[in-house]
Amino acid sequence: MDKKKLYDFISQHTSQCKILVVGDVMLDKYYYGEVTRISPEAPVPITHVLTETETLGGAANVAHNLALLGCQISIAGCIGDDFHGKNLLEKFKSRHIDAKGLLITDRPTTTKLRIIGGHQQMMRLDFEESAPISGVYAKQLLGYISQKLEEGLDCLILSDYGKGICTEENCQEIIATCHKYGVPVIVDPKGTHWMKYAHADYITPNLKEINEVLTEPIGNEDKAVETAAHEVMKKFQLQNIMVTRSEAGLSLICPKEIEHIPTKAQEVFDVSGAGDTVIAVFALGIAGGIAPRDSAYLANLAASVVVAKLGTYAVSQKELMEALQGD
Repeated sequence: MDKKKLYDFISQHTSQCKILVVGDVMLDKYYYGEVTRISPEAPVPITHVLTETETLGGAANVAHNLALLGCQISIAGCIGDDFHGKNLLEKFKSRHIDAKGLLITDRPTTTKLRIIGGHQQMMRLDFEESAPISGVYAKQLLGYISQKLEEGLDCLILSDYGKGICTEENCQEIIATCHKYGVPVIVDPKGTHWMKYAHADYITPNLKEINEVLTEPIGNEDKAVETAAHEVMKKFQLQNIMVTRSEAGLSLICPKEIEHIPTKAQEVFDVSGAGDTVIAVFALGIAGGIAPRDSAYLANLAASVVVAKLGTYAVSQKELMEALQGD
């Protein structure tokens, strides 16, 4: 691995990469406060709110990571004609993310509202509708993706959070169309129905997610992960797998290459959004012509930055360069 080459790529060449993120767009809202007493109305803690924040979540967080890393990023999915949807559009605009692929639908914008007391999550409220996107909406989505492929893409990410965008019909149409243009597809999976991702170039499950599609769950050991990955690749017709393994790091399993990358020692505060960062940085490497093993190394390094932060977090170009220098 040539770290100088990787540093030069991150610092100088990411702006040439064109990536489209397709998936379930979310808004993450956080209310931070302190708990000093129990409510007299019910046996629940009262959180005195001190600050509040809104961040991009789900597929939107993947796009956010890529925007901060300096690439040309566009996003496709759906939002509602509501307050949360307008907030998302404003955030995309301020981060120079092309959001022309977002469909305005009659469903609510997927929003996760978390109440944090100290460092402890007290409650989460979800605003969402998870019915599959089909009919006119699906046709519009696929039409936009075809248009972006015509204009030129280096990579497409399918970010599946189970909220209706990544149906089997949509995924198979997207993967087939991308391959007609020679564009690699990288999938962040959800659930157990992985046949909808068949023929994808890369899939990036964590250990829990890969265990959910195995007949017998495995432990977090190199050989077990290798065997399971080959089984899954054959079963679901997948070309390559990158498994994130928490404290054991990350494993890239390709037909002719296997790479186990240990995690960088780091105090872990929150794993929220770490998977989004991994797929974003890995896809950026693939889009830029970086070897898969080196792209996986960069992704693992970026994840070490994110888990040291509280809440959903997107790694910046500067942070990744500093991590690369200090590794």
